[in-house]
Amino acid sequence: MAENIPKPTGLDWVKLRQDMDDVSNNETPWERILRKCKENPLVPGGAAITVGALSYGLYSFVMDRRQMQQKMMRLRVGAQLFTILAAVGGVVYSLPPEKRNLNDFIKSGERVIDAK
Repeated sequence: MAENIPKPTGLDWVKLRQDMDDVSNNETPWERILRKCKENPLVPGGAAITVGALSYGLYSFVMDRRQMQQKMMRLRVGAQLFTILAAVGGVVYSLPPEKRNLNDFIKSGERVIDAK
C-alpha cells in the first residue's frame, strides 16, 4: 500500500494548503480571537491585568517609586498565576464530562506509580 503513495515534490505543500483551506473552517483571525475569548473569557482578562501591572510597574520604575513598582510586580505575578489557572481550568472544562472525573485521574496516576 505504501508503494502506491507518490513521493512529495518540492511544492506539494502549496497544494496541500489549498486543499486544507477548502475543507477547514474559513474564519478570519479576528473572528478566531473573538471565538477564543468567548470560549474562555478569564484568560484575556488575566492577560490584560498582567500587561497593565507590568506597564504601571515599569512606569513606577522609571519614576523611581520603588514601593509601587514592587507592588505592581507582585500583582503581575499573581495575575500570571490567575491566567495560567484560568487556561488550565478552561481546558479541563472543555473536556467531555466523563473525562473530568478527578477520582479516575488520581487512580490512573496511582497505577502508573505502583507499576514502577
